[in-house]
Amino acid sequence: MIKIRLTSIPVDDQEKALRFYTETLGFLKQQDIPLEEFRWLTITSPASDEVELLLEPMDFAPARAYYKALFDAGIPVTAFSTDNLEHEFERLLGHGVKFTTPPTKMGPVSVAVFNDTCGNLVQLYEVDTPA
Repeated sequence: MIKIRLTSIPVDDQEKALRFYTETLGFLKQQDIPLEEFRWLTITSPASDEVELLLEPMDFAPARAYYKALFDAGIPVTAFSTDNLEHEFERLLGHGVKFTTPPTKMGPVSVAVFNDTCGNLVQLYEVDTPA
C-alpha cells in the first residue's frame, strides 16, 4: 500500500513561512533539521500528524519562474480543507491574510484563495455535506 506521508510547498523564506504557517494558519512545527544553508522544516495539522508539509526553499531558478507564473496566473499551488470555510475566512482576515478569492460556491464545494506571503497562492475548500 502506498501512502502520502510528505508533500512540499516552495517558499522564498523558510523562517517567514514557518511563522505564517504556524502563527497565522495554526499548523504545528514537526521537524526542523539544519541542512547547510537550509533546513528540513515540516509542519502538520493539529488535527492529524499523518501528513507533513515540507516548507521547501525555492532556490532553483526554473522552479522560481514556474511558481511565479502560477502565482501571476492566480493558480493555487496547493489546497487545504476546512469544515467551516466562512469561519476560517473571517479568522484569517482578522490576522491580516490577503485573499484573492473570497468564499465562492462552486457546485458542491466552496473555495477561497489567499496569499501565503511566501510566494504562493493557497486554496481553502469546504465540501458541502448533503442535507
